[in-house]
Amino acid sequence: MIDKIITRIISPLASLLDAMKLMDKSKVKTLFVFSGEHFESIVTIGDIQRAIINNISLSEPVIRILNKNKIFGYEKESEADIRGKMRKMRAEVMPILDEEGNLVDVWFWNDLFKESESPHRKDINLPVVIMAGGKGTRLKPITNVIPKPLIPIGDKTILEEILDQFKSIGCRKFYMSVNYKSDMIRFYLDQLDHKYDIEFFEESKPLGTIGSVSLLKDKIRTPFFVSNCDIVIDQDFRDVYAYHLENKNDITMVTAVKSFHIPYGVIETGSDGLMTRLKEKPDVTYQINTGVYILNANLINEIPDNQFFHITDLMEVIKVRGGRIGCFPVSENSWRDMGEWPEYLKMIKVF
Repeated sequence: MIDKIITRIISPLASLLDAMKLMDKSKVKTLFVFSGEHFESIVTIGDIQRAIINNISLSEPVIRILNKNKIFGYEKESEADIRGKMRKMRAEVMPILDEEGNLVDVWFWNDLFKESESPHRKDINLPVVIMAGGKGTRLKPITNVIPKPLIPIGDKTILEEILDQFKSIGCRKFYMSVNYKSDMIRFYLDQLDHKYDIEFFEESKPLGTIGSVSLLKDKIRTPFFVSNCDIVIDQDFRDVYAYHLENKNDITMVTAVKSFHIPYGVIETGSDGLMTRLKEKPDVTYQINTGVYILNANLINEIPDNQFFHITDLMEVIKVRGGRIGCFPVSENSWRDMGEWPEYLKMIKVF
């Protein structure tokens, strides 16, 4: 049994950052927590995301957030009952315990249900704005020929990957901000057998990372997604929307937890240049803006007409008036950015 989960086992004393790194390495979102040979519980990416949102440091041990009251299956239960639990919980994996709480088996969703049957969740039909007007200068010379949204990753363009991800959670209406080689983008999408419901809007001059959305005034009346056209994120955006609503945010940005290793001793000093602390080769962790957001519809009215305006400018406006800007974290490898050649080549390998 252990062989099935050997790459998913983590100690309760390991840090939350270590847990995220192991999830990325093993390409899973659930880990099994063992103290020696004793099964403690499981920890999911959702558990860690909630911890980050609650300002729990990633250096804290897994045991700090461990929920020992999670629902598991038991070996005396029928297969139908366990299947029912998995469907209700949308569980990727289900630990099976004996009467003493020992782990005796693990059931995986993909082993029990048809490939086409994914854990059911209610769709959200929110508008999606795709920012596809940039020149993609960091990807020259390929963007001299085709616009960045049409660059292929696998069998599809990155634009189709983004559109399909939003469609998979129920989003149907797309607005696409275009400028550079816009005719080529329109023509390509028009030739696809599968049609998307896209309304194009074109900026006559570069308007920054959010300025062109001012052209959508009176068109959008619900919260809506905004996504750059060069990133793919392995995250169910329904979780982001649920957080946005629960936290009553004006804007929610998806952030990636990125860790940097400093190969030197890092020194902190106080008054008179006296050393107050020495950290030997530490890991420094930041949350990085991925380029995916949820905005409330009223924010469109706060974007000035026909002016160069970045999403960071809008955030400053919100902060000044005391609004709420939320951050929903994903793991480092869940975020794939195609903005530069090294990252594009990594993305090709993934797809």
